[in-house]
Amino acid sequence: MNNNQAAHERQTIVVSGLESDAEILVDRWGIPHIYAKSEHDVFFVQGFNVARDRLWQIDMWRKRGLGRLAVDLGPGYVERDRAARMLLYRGDMDAEWASYGGNARSRTAAFVAGINAYVDMVEREHDRLPLEFKLTDARPERWEPEDVVRCRSHALVRNLDFEVVRMNIVAKYGIEGDRLHRKLQPSWKVYIPEGLQPHIVPPEVMRTYLLGCDHNPLAAGHHSDALNNTGSNNWALMPSRTTTGRAILASDPHRLHDQPSLRYIAHLNAPGLNVIGAGEPAIPGVSLGHNERLAFSLTIHPTDQADLYVYELDPEDSDLYRYQGGWERMRVATEQISVRNGPPHSVELRFTRHGPVLHVDQENRRAYALRSIWWEPGTAAYMGSLAYLQAMNFQDYCKALTGWGAPSTNHVVADVDGHIGWAVAAKLPVRQGWDGLMPVPGDGRYEWNGTYQAATLIQRYDPSSGWLGSANQMNLPSDFDWQTYKTCFEWSDEARFTRLSEAIEERKRWSVEETLSLQADVLSITARRICKLLDQCDVPAPSAARMYLANWDHRLEVDSGPAALFEVWFTNHLLPAIPEALGPEGLASVLGVQDTALALDLLETADHVGFGPDGRKSRDQLLIATLERAWVEVQARLGGDSDIWRWGDLHKGYFRHPLSAMVSADVAKHLDIGPAPRGGSGLTINNNGYRGTDFRVMSGVTWRMVLDVGNWDACWTINSPGQSGDPESPHYRDLFDIWARDGSIPMLFSRDAIEAATELCICLSPSGD
Repeated sequence: MNNNQAAHERQTIVVSGLESDAEILVDRWGIPHIYAKSEHDVFFVQGFNVARDRLWQIDMWRKRGLGRLAVDLGPGYVERDRAARMLLYRGDMDAEWASYGGNARSRTAAFVAGINAYVDMVEREHDRLPLEFKLTDARPERWEPEDVVRCRSHALVRNLDFEVVRMNIVAKYGIEGDRLHRKLQPSWKVYIPEGLQPHIVPPEVMRTYLLGCDHNPLAAGHHSDALNNTGSNNWALMPSRTTTGRAILASDPHRLHDQPSLRYIAHLNAPGLNVIGAGEPAIPGVSLGHNERLAFSLTIHPTDQADLYVYELDPEDSDLYRYQGGWERMRVATEQISVRNGPPHSVELRFTRHGPVLHVDQENRRAYALRSIWWEPGTAAYMGSLAYLQAMNFQDYCKALTGWGAPSTNHVVADVDGHIGWAVAAKLPVRQGWDGLMPVPGDGRYEWNGTYQAATLIQRYDPSSGWLGSANQMNLPSDFDWQTYKTCFEWSDEARFTRLSEAIEERKRWSVEETLSLQADVLSITARRICKLLDQCDVPAPSAARMYLANWDHRLEVDSGPAALFEVWFTNHLLPAIPEALGPEGLASVLGVQDTALALDLLETADHVGFGPDGRKSRDQLLIATLERAWVEVQARLGGDSDIWRWGDLHKGYFRHPLSAMVSADVAKHLDIGPAPRGGSGLTINNNGYRGTDFRVMSGVTWRMVLDVGNWDACWTINSPGQSGDPESPHYRDLFDIWARDGSIPMLFSRDAIEAATELCICLSPSGD
């Protein structure tokens, strides 16, 4: 301890389960730096500390994942609990633990022991109980190590929702109707699997699945109308492309906005382990960050890891389904769901050989089951990151990724020697003779022929361009055998990566400050492409709306009026008008959220996609008509004086606590954070996706980092709205204003720098019992 540390608040806590003395140095931004004398203790203290800061959040994570919400929230949550239990891992636990590395179980056991130690403390010292437990009259539960890995549904697999939509389109409009559904890459023609009779999939199928996956069950419908462009960005620059003479790595994963924040920053220091970064609070270790030699990051690689199976049922016995010419019986499990202030509720869970039965359609004698990579060992969300915490280089890192199952991810890394690399990590099913784009009969004709590891097939190292990155775009290498290994065909809009590539190539060398600025970039490639079409429209006289967008720089700045008009036009008028113009009546309602990449392709190829005999003229009329309607809407929202329109007056960041709708207005004001004007959209590098009803920001970047690789005290991060989940903590909302201004905070690594910034030292000692 030095004088810097001594000047700050100190707490001493005696903890049962700790082997030796340990410290938590909390810096002025709420980041805990944990120092312990053994690997067991550093993960124990990580669990203890995350419970100190995020107890209610992680308790809800566990209860939601295990199907235990009704015990706190009552009988209205029995159906959700039943759905969640369908999605649990029920396989071989030895194989499961082995997938994450030889010490995964011991690390996880230490982590949950630390959580339980804090729960014990809360029971002894009731003033430590977080506000949310008091508001709901609930109590935290103790954990088992298996709880962390059995909960599969906290990071979704793909593409069940697209399969269901595609089946409904084909059933109602034929296979041709699917041309307006999703852009497929590489180029591929959808076909109806042999033996499948296209029909409308009962809504109960997706309802059950989504109930089981609902990450925010206290705020039903909270995110349902957000545009589907959450995505993530990451990139690495070799020393030849930087001003520092070292590699620079940038990472900003995007998810739905939650309060507390989805991610938590922590620093773990013990003999043989020194790593800092962010992960999901209920998972040991970190997933994005750096150790002493290697920086690492990830984005989603939208791999198809799930299939919907449709079964013919026996006419007399709905538990019998046809398989390979005979009948096979479903496995039925009966479980008891504890219910608050009432008796336990008995539920039945049904399983076929492929997975849980999401719905039985008695009238049509059909059943629907989910086959998912989740039922394979090693697919608990982000647990694979435990294997790479001590990787020293890209080669070590790729070896660690061979156990990574889910979610499917792009990993970009950089080391202190200036090397950079990219690899895809996922466990992928082998589908021989079919593509996974539609549901398939469950009669044995469409089985997975094992799985393979993407990390062994898809990677790149030290590219000649001096940089590499990902933004969820189609990034399969040109020499990859995608017809044998069908990873996926449905990708995110490439707009963010197009802008990233363009920006990086505009500058020969990048500084840390310039990289931070690029993370905040709001130039919209989408707006530029559409405004180019608008400029080319052959109409007699330009309208006020059209003139308003003329000469705009296509940046979605907070203070931009044209940005407000464009986004209202694009989201609420142009996108929904495209399928209405090109498809049969009613198709737009079946499609759901429009694929923005496909929409732009359709507009730019108007002569070829069904706009009529004079395609360009019809397209131009559509552009002008929808723009005029948008002009009227913006006037209604922002007033008649277009000189004072601002995108930020519509587009606001706001973190709503899950309980705020259930409490008084005064308490809700204490729990909720915001609003604050935000630039960008879901299609800009500075990703701030919104819902079209009120343009509230619902998804995008809340955590990010920029690393000057090797100069570890000169690295930057942010975690909005704050590190703590405790509404009484000074770190509950202290980072929100910095985030709203696209600012960052230091992510310190050396002991001296950390001690100089420490505001609280928590000294932990073993109890000796």
